[in-house]
Amino acid sequence: MSPLLKKSTLLKFMGLFSVIRFYNIVLLAIAQVLCSVYFFSSDNDIDSVIFDNNIWFIIISTATSISAGYIINNFYDLDKDLINRPLKTIIEEKVSTKTKMIVYIFLNFVCLIFAMFVSARAFFFFLFYIVSIFIYCIKISKHPFVGNLLSVLLSIMPFFAVTLYYKNFTEEIFFHAFYLFLVVMLKDLVKDLISLRGDFTMNYKTITVVYGEKVTKFYMSLIGSLIIIISLFIFNFYEISLMKYYYLFSIIHMIIFTILLWKKSDLINYQKLHNSVRLLIVLGLLSIPLYK
Repeated sequence: MSPLLKKSTLLKFMGLFSVIRFYNIVLLAIAQVLCSVYFFSSDNDIDSVIFDNNIWFIIISTATSISAGYIINNFYDLDKDLINRPLKTIIEEKVSTKTKMIVYIFLNFVCLIFAMFVSARAFFFFLFYIVSIFIYCIKISKHPFVGNLLSVLLSIMPFFAVTLYYKNFTEEIFFHAFYLFLVVMLKDLVKDLISLRGDFTMNYKTITVVYGEKVTKFYMSLIGSLIIIISLFIFNFYEISLMKYYYLFSIIHMIIFTILLWKKSDLINYQKLHNSVRLLIVLGLLSIPLYK
């Protein structure tokens, strides 16, 4: 293979990994394993989770369905992404539309096969999930509020697959899930502030485009206040062992986040805020073993 062909092939692989956001998939898989051990499994035994084939089938179904979702989302958001993140999008364009569609169909097929190994209920859950992602990408993503809401729900929905498998959905788990929902919603809104130029150019009706940055910031401040309230509630009313320090950190983080949100309105500040929320999510993942 010539050096030029090797470089072209490498760029295509890099483009495909970028499209499916491989790092997000890995983090989600780790989160599902940790949540299975420390939240959902009744005996909190790591061996009972690690050696349970069904859990790995659910994780594979989750990984493939979300990867397929990223591909279809990339297909419909290509013009917007060229404006907002040109370098990354140029690398992703090295992968042809035909290849993306073949991989998209293959990943969804693999998802449903592994879901079928678990149960008929898991099969229909992931079938509904795949269809929901597709409808979101082609119909709903360009609309304010509803688009953000569905985007966040689709982001946390894989955890419900694990919950359904263990049939363990307590009030405490609900509040942890609600906390995660709010944090992911906040990340989504910061992303809207960052991608304002591309969204406006391509006529995406995001909250920022329709109502402006000031209204978006008020909405984000409200969500930040709710995150603080939920964190205080979990901190005070549930026995979460050393994980309480994570929720204490999240309260401090939200206070600083809100101050910085209103202090500056430039792209660099928004990107820093976006990274800080991503860090909060990763720290939440790493703190799960501290739960008990």
